[in-house]
Amino acid sequence: MSLERRKTREVTVGSLKIGSEHPVVVQSMTNTDTRDVESTVAQIEELVEGGCELVRVAVLDEQAAWAISRIKDQVSVPLIADIHFDHRLAIKSLEAGVDALRINPGNIGGAANVDKVVDAAKAHNAAIRVGVNSGSVEKALLEKFGGPTPEAMVESAMHHVAMLEKRKFFNTKISLKSSSVMHTIDSYRLLADRCDYPLHIGVTEAGTLLRGAIKSSVGLGVLLWQGIGDTLRVSLTDDPVQEMTVAWELLRALGLRDRGPEIISCPTCGRTEIGLINLVEVVEKRLEGVIDPIKVAVMGCVVNGPGEAREADIGIAGGRDKGIIFRKGKVIRTVKGGANLLNAFMEELDNFLIERNKG
Repeated sequence: MSLERRKTREVTVGSLKIGSEHPVVVQSMTNTDTRDVESTVAQIEELVEGGCELVRVAVLDEQAAWAISRIKDQVSVPLIADIHFDHRLAIKSLEAGVDALRINPGNIGGAANVDKVVDAAKAHNAAIRVGVNSGSVEKALLEKFGGPTPEAMVESAMHHVAMLEKRKFFNTKISLKSSSVMHTIDSYRLLADRCDYPLHIGVTEAGTLLRGAIKSSVGLGVLLWQGIGDTLRVSLTDDPVQEMTVAWELLRALGLRDRGPEIISCPTCGRTEIGLINLVEVVEKRLEGVIDPIKVAVMGCVVNGPGEAREADIGIAGGRDKGIIFRKGKVIRTVKGGANLLNAFMEELDNFLIERNKG
């Protein structure tokens, strides 16, 4: 069953088209000093290799804004400039070639400054993401709604968007982020009913690799299952490249996108007679850099393994004294001796990848 996406208008960010008629886009943010062009470019390249399609960079001062032009010369992915409060940095970033801004129009110093930013965005064919976090809701709305509730966050976002619409600017997407999974879900549900702009979804301050992956997968998974979300970021307190793995596995699980190998592996149990955990880790390492959407199974039971993973393109199932290698559930090789199993599987895996590339 394919999921039905919420219908949105189309937004352009550099070479990307964003909205319900296009695939959900995977996004991340660098954690380098943007003024350090070399390290920022290196991290962007790592992110792109991992599957990132849209990158946000922090613009803290004028030097960082001008660094964008040098970064843009060396990367292919569209860039978003993350701006807080200073409209001048937004304009300088646009002049430096950034493809989009992440900014709140109401926080940049009045109508005249909003005019200047919108005029610059139009002149440079750039998009604007209105980004509201639970910690950035206006004081008046906090008092009105009794805190940063989903209703307050949506009201804040629509207020900022109205400022752009008043100036005939519509190349806009919106984000509402909270560290609370339920607040995030409720906020986006409310917002989805209020407008047809594309939505960037994420659970902010989600935490470390494991905890952040769980919170993000629950929150974003629910929203995507309901058709809500056109770009996403899995926010982790970790190397941002780690965000790519979680994001793509999440999209794969929902049948929305497919990239790289899907590894099917059984849980360990009392019947497991091989070093299954180590085996899976070695196979994962070998498949790094492979972007073809293949299915690889690593099973711990010779008897049931091929049947349970019959949909796998290639798989391995091991026992104490022997192992089998199979394709689409059919055994293609039997290996005696557990020590020989890994080497044999790597040989067959390499052969499979070569055959696939030739095809």
